Amino acid sequence: MAERLKAPPAAGVPILQIAGLNVFYGRSHAVQGVDLTLQHGVLSVVGRNGMGKTTMCKAIMGLVPISSGSIRFFGEEIAGRSPAEVARLGIGYVPQGRRLWRSLTVDEHLRLMQRGKRGPWTPERIYEAFPRLAERRNNGGGQLSGGEQQMLAISRALLLNPRLLIMDEPTEGLAPVIVAHVEEMLVRLAEQGEVAILVIEQNIGVATQMSDPVAIMVNGRINRIIASATLAGDRELQQRLLGVGRHGHDDTDAASDTARPGAAAEAAASAPAGPIRVYVSNPVIPNRWSQAVPAARIEAQARTISRPTLATRDGQPIGGIRPLAAAASSEPYVVIAGTLDTKGEELRFIRDLIRAEGLRTRLVDLSTSGRSAGGDVTPQEVALAHPKGSAGIASGDRGTAVAAMTEAFKAWLPRQQGLLGIISAGGSGATAMVTPAMQELPVGLPKLMISTMASGDVRAYVGATDIAMLHAVTDVQGVNRVSRLVLGNGARAIAAMAKARLAELKPEGPRRREPEKPLVGLTMFGVTTPCVQQVAKLLAVEWEPLVFHATGTGSRSLEKLVDSELVGAVIDVSTTEICDMLMGGILPATEDRFGAIIRTRIPYVGSVGALDMVNFAAPESVPERYRGRLLYPHNPQITLMRTTADENARMGRWIGERLNLMEGPVRFLIPELGVSALDAPGQPFHDPSADAALFQALEQTVRTGPNRQLIRLPLHINDPAFASALVQQFRVLHAGRRRERAGGGKS
Repeated sequence: MAERLKAPPAAGVPILQIAGLNVFYGRSHAVQGVDLTLQHGVLSVVGRNGMGKTTMCKAIMGLVPISSGSIRFFGEEIAGRSPAEVARLGIGYVPQGRRLWRSLTVDEHLRLMQRGKRGPWTPERIYEAFPRLAERRNNGGGQLSGGEQQMLAISRALLLNPRLLIMDEPTEGLAPVIVAHVEEMLVRLAEQGEVAILVIEQNIGVATQMSDPVAIMVNGRINRIIASATLAGDRELQQRLLGVGRHGHDDTDAASDTARPGAAAEAAASAPAGPIRVYVSNPVIPNRWSQAVPAARIEAQARTISRPTLATRDGQPIGGIRPLAAAASSEPYVVIAGTLDTKGEELRFIRDLIRAEGLRTRLVDLSTSGRSAGGDVTPQEVALAHPKGSAGIASGDRGTAVAAMTEAFKAWLPRQQGLLGIISAGGSGATAMVTPAMQELPVGLPKLMISTMASGDVRAYVGATDIAMLHAVTDVQGVNRVSRLVLGNGARAIAAMAKARLAELKPEGPRRREPEKPLVGLTMFGVTTPCVQQVAKLLAVEWEPLVFHATGTGSRSLEKLVDSELVGAVIDVSTTEICDMLMGGILPATEDRFGAIIRTRIPYVGSVGALDMVNFAAPESVPERYRGRLLYPHNPQITLMRTTADENARMGRWIGERLNLMEGPVRFLIPELGVSALDAPGQPFHDPSADAALFQALEQTVRTGPNRQLIRLPLHINDPAFASALVQQFRVLHAGRRRERAGGGKS
């Protein structure tokens, strides 16, 4: 019985070395003299379907017999060994297609794979690396989305604590946000030196990001090993070696004849415009006893298809595309968007319910398969909106196509006239594809996403806008007793919201509406609540306060309204999200904090509310580097960390530099006696020296003048007098605007 390698061999010995590898399926020479070496880290192998990549993986794992050649793992020959022996030596395998047990839960999968002596990878560590699996630990394999299934397949292999991990198409069928997470995790593993990784990929973007260089496999051979940057930037090389539509007998090493003048036009002219025949050379799965398949049988089993060409902007054929403007009517409508090739039944069910409520609908197909699945708006129409044309959507690479369709829909949706609302349904892929477009729509326009991702962290999907997320409960796969209830609730909810919006859009009757008070945005955190409540109370007679919780998305939501000119006045009491952004907390701002104020040049009144704390989750989530710091358990789920003088000085400089970019009038007030409820005499975060470092850094950085002032007050931020001072400065800056409103000017 093979034993696991006890220790790494001498320096310089490759982790994996393949030499002269040949594999046959009957008379089909699948792998032809492959030579490949993985010294350490990650090595990506790319190639089209049918090039022998998966067969090479199976040969390494002992799943298919080899005809000749050598496969060495840390210098030890493993060719000819059984799959169990190969796995025991320390090679993990994540097969294409995941191959999970539908009836076993996530936790049962992991416990089943953990056997013998415990290594660095345990179920607990898996749940830390993939929090989504922790949330779904009691769900069966058949109840997981595609992204969750891939996470579980990777986790299953990691629990064997391998020295080498072989992954066959790990990002196939995943949404871009999940692809990025998997990619980041694998690269981090390799950098830590725990495991080397051999990745088989068709997604060139993923392959070139994960390793340098990249091996290209063509017709069963390693055609070349090339620098990632060279491959990523050479479109002609990608098309010649990896492009869709070339055949196995093409001479891919020869110079492409499309470089000569007129070649592209000749190729286009010779391409079949009508239906095409698709042949399957192996109608049955081959084995070692297979005989050559008669040509007559291959011809008889061929099928005829007609696949439209995706539209482009470069003059190429665009198929039978109906202009959206010609098809649309002047009556407002609700958009139902999604991938009709996989979720058509569910999306049409939603559409029919919305129609039953008396509303017009428009079914938008975002499929990336290259075929239209019968929507009112075809994928080709959406593709036309892509900023760089539709080439990426027609690339044949699913990851590239999904990313391109996401960008196209994001550009297409905000341009539509008469939109009453939008609803979609799907798993992680559809959610990641549709919600970026929803985020581009104005606040107040109904947006509803029915998603399997809605029970977890949805910040990436919701962003800074008002997207409603409805948990799908089951996977969005067919209309059944449960999904009928959930999808029905979502359809009727968007219908009710759309009806309310339609009523608002109708012309007013003879009754004149009361004039509305102008809006002012306030930022609040729990420890600055008394201050913000007092400010809102003082302004309530003349202004309508909008309070935003400073939890990372709060300030982004406020600034989105400022950018859209719905809010023209701000009292930014709580700038605490900057702490988390600079120190790695869980409620961070973005680098564009204050960006809307800078762009719109509106008057700005702000302060240093809650800049004394960084937010983390439960105590065990605090990073190791912070474990010795002053921590305060705000509640079982939130742990606060007191900022130091150095950190405060860093924040002061960052804020000061942003204040210097504001061309509108600025009043930034500093409460010298404390910046939060925890930063007061007798409270756990009271630290005058740390606060002084913050105030000093602001004073040293901000270029003050009549239009930009720092105002220090011997008050605590929650003192009523400090709230009064904020309101006083606000009224001074907006006095001119108030006079304009009284005289019929701008609001």
